[in-house]
Amino acid sequence: VQLQASGGGLVQPGGSLRLSCVGSGFDKEYYDMGWLRQAPGKEREVISCNSKNDGMTNYTDSVKGRFTISRDNAKNMVYLQMSSLKPEDTAVYYCNAKNILDGTDYWGQGTLVTVSS
Repeated sequence: VQLQASGGGLVQPGGSLRLSCVGSGFDKEYYDMGWLRQAPGKEREVISCNSKNDGMTNYTDSVKGRFTISRDNAKNMVYLQMSSLKPEDTAVYYCNAKNILDGTDYWGQGTLVTVSS
């Protein structure tokens, strides 16, 4: 399983970014997809997840209403549209694939998002 996130960068508070993740080496029919982030000095946290079985999406409270996850299985892509960004959103963002059969989690190299004026 390989996952590669991209699209990070420096953005001013209130701005927007769209992160992309390309996956390979696994059948996405059996995986939930999501995004995690790790801010400096903090533990990694799950911020969004899209369920393969029912298509439902979940978000951690701090990003609800501002971030939107989407997936395109035909293109092996997962996206995270981020808007109204805040300095506290500064973190390395990782995309995640979770096997719905055995619960194994995968994530690859992340992309750095810096929100600063």
